[in-house]
Amino acid sequence: MPQDADHGPISTAAALAGPLGRPRLPSPLQEVADSRFSAYGVRLLLKRDDLVHTEIPGNKWRKLVPNLAGAAGHTLVTFGGAYSNHLRATAAAGRLLGLPTVGLVRGQELASRPPNPSLERCLADGMRLHFVDRSAYRRKTEPEVLDSLLAAARVERPYVVPEGGSNAAAVRGCAELGRELAGRADLVAVACGTGGTLAGLAAGFTGGATLGVPVLRGGFLEGEIEALQRAAFGRRTGRWSLDERFHGGGYGRVPAALESFAQDFEDRHGLAVERRYVAKLLYALTRLAAEGAFAPGTSVAAVVTGAPEPGAGTGSGG
Repeated sequence: MPQDADHGPISTAAALAGPLGRPRLPSPLQEVADSRFSAYGVRLLLKRDDLVHTEIPGNKWRKLVPNLAGAAGHTLVTFGGAYSNHLRATAAAGRLLGLPTVGLVRGQELASRPPNPSLERCLADGMRLHFVDRSAYRRKTEPEVLDSLLAAARVERPYVVPEGGSNAAAVRGCAELGRELAGRADLVAVACGTGGTLAGLAAGFTGGATLGVPVLRGGFLEGEIEALQRAAFGRRTGRWSLDERFHGGGYGRVPAALESFAQDFEDRHGLAVERRYVAKLLYALTRLAAEGAFAPGTSVAAVVTGAPEPGAGTGSGG
């Protein structure tokens, strides 16, 4: 893929802008007046990456589009859980580009259940779903296991995009998000699944710090993010850290307290809050402000990576 030394992939987005439609970039940065921050002298800004594209929003555009340079003539294959934003974005991209798509979904037991709204959206966009045993899914990056999964799903001419879209190309794509925020905030925070967005964001955000809020349990993400940065840039780069306290019990878990917080945030600010990522991020920042983690005068930008999932109102996300 052609690369620009400072700005990463330079041809992919332009080449695909016709069939995919032009994204809204840079995405808007909006200040939110919230007493839970202003009481401590802190400004809260929302980086509205959920508005980048109607069907491939936010970090999904930044991560997925750089991965599609060589997809013509192939079947797009990727991975995700039952509520995966990445699966939905890939299905939408396949429809817009006229490419067949296959989603390898974690959890073989889901095959016998009615699809949830996320998977229904994938099916409506033409994605063929193949449900994978969880133990095999955990080993999907092993070449022999991947070959077996592709054979079982009967995929011809596969073009494999990793889970969450996170690889070196995606990380370089997300560096532009950091550059858009440079000089406009002191700290940028983002919810983390596979870590690709944070890896790129931190590299592009010069002059400030970056905070990641993992939505999964396990404490494994720091090593994953560092590996992604080394693959993309050859080194660990940027001032970044993780706060592991706000996963709410794990991916897909939305405890009652988090649901109440998200509903209150919506009522205060008129913004539909996606639950599995964005709500956890905003809750974490509210708690950190109350703990005195931000010095008075600090401007904190929260990256809104996506909107609530289709058919779920404001109650959940992916």
